[in-house]
Amino acid sequence: MTKTITTLFISCLMILSCQKEKTQKVTTYNSAETAKDRLQISNPKPTPEVNDKIVISKKHKPNSISLDLDGDGLKDVVNIVQNLENQKYGLEILFGNKKLDYLGMGKDVVGQGFDDIDWVGIFEVAPKNEIYYNNVSDDGEILTEDQVKESDKIKLPNDGIFIHQAESCGGGVIYLKNGKYEWIQQE
Repeated sequence: MTKTITTLFISCLMILSCQKEKTQKVTTYNSAETAKDRLQISNPKPTPEVNDKIVISKKHKPNSISLDLDGDGLKDVVNIVQNLENQKYGLEILFGNKKLDYLGMGKDVVGQGFDDIDWVGIFEVAPKNEIYYNNVSDDGEILTEDQVKESDKIKLPNDGIFIHQAESCGGGVIYLKNGKYEWIQQE
């Protein structure tokens, strides 16, 4: 009886500690279709007004990573930036082909229900060809790799962006698939 109560108590603590995190399935958004929702800018030279309002984060370490997000063989750079108008953080994605995208900073990040990445403590490259999967069930249970069907596992077609809370639950991988941003939930 004591073992059952202890197990129930620990389970409740785990659920409560992660209750602020939304669990989502892989969500697909076309970067052109969500421009007004994400503050997308496809101009190689942003207007001075935008540049003056966005600065590289001094809070996050690291605040910049290099990768090949779109698979074109050119080096892309992703910076954690802050919008000085609303004080919210987001990602600035500078593609090797001079395209520029922004995620966050007050605009929803890939349909995940958050618009600020102030909480990010881990920011790194999710390497191409690595296998990822949504590791949270629809019921909020953490899944092991053995519990996930092979068809639900995703082999990254290119490098991705791994963001996660430090020493806590919540985060995911943002990657491009056929020109669309997608999210893989990682607890």
